[in-house]
Amino acid sequence: MRSKEIVKSKKNYIAIPFLSPALISIFVLSFLPIIYTVYIAFTDYTQYSKGVIHVVGITNFIEVFKGPFSKVFFPVFAWTMVYAVLTTLGGFLLGLIMAILVNNENIRERGIYKAILVIPWALPGTVAVLSFQGLFNGTYGAINNLLISMHLIVKPIPWLTNATLSQIVVVVVTIWLGFPYMMNVCIGALEAIPKSYYEAAEVDGASKLTQFVKITLPSLAQTAYPLVITSFAFNFNNFGTAFLITNGAPARAGTQFAGYTDILASVNYRLSMQFGRYEIASTISIIIFVILGTISFIQMKASRQFEEVN
Repeated sequence: MRSKEIVKSKKNYIAIPFLSPALISIFVLSFLPIIYTVYIAFTDYTQYSKGVIHVVGITNFIEVFKGPFSKVFFPVFAWTMVYAVLTTLGGFLLGLIMAILVNNENIRERGIYKAILVIPWALPGTVAVLSFQGLFNGTYGAINNLLISMHLIVKPIPWLTNATLSQIVVVVVTIWLGFPYMMNVCIGALEAIPKSYYEAAEVDGASKLTQFVKITLPSLAQTAYPLVITSFAFNFNNFGTAFLITNGAPARAGTQFAGYTDILASVNYRLSMQFGRYEIASTISIIIFVILGTISFIQMKASRQFEEVN
């Protein structure tokens, strides 16, 4: 028995040289930056520090929550939550509707429709987002030109310069980019539901709406719920869409750090890359991590995803 344990231990040691490149990469590229970010959050490090850094404790956290920067943080945090919820739910609902439509066996061309609907997911995100920037341009954008030619509007709509309209544009674009992923998830979940469930429901006289509520949605929840949570986390930090379409504009009155379409991730970018406020950017990074971790944990517990299946 002892000899078997020794042999097993030797085999484990043999695996170390093969695992070491991955472990070293994870340590250098993931673990060390996290530790450094946490360290910076408790210092006064900015681009003007000139190598002289002092540990200031929780001063940066106090400034974010109660200090002058709170006037920037809380409005941006509220918009980030609204943006993440709307884009996640909107993408899931649109993906679910499309999945139900193309999953209809009576549609012969459903394979073609699936290929067409997956195009937003297949396109490079940056290219697609910049295309929408041109489409929604308030002066020469194709959408305004189309609406004017159809005599639906008289003058161009300021899609990207009005605060409310620019936020709507960012949400719509994000939903358009994200719904193919949700559609594919829902298609897989729908095809996994046994047809006998629906046949039994029809025999019992259940309507299509009842079948959807009692059979389809519970079956989808088991597969889609964890993916919806990860999608929420992704959208919460979806820096690219808002930044590339509007660059955070229009500007908020009284602050240079954030515009009306800026989310916390893009504010972090501005703080670190444009203004050199590394200490506040690191602090917000930790806050984002705590917020996302807490929300994800609560949602997972509420959905019982951590419980073992008997």
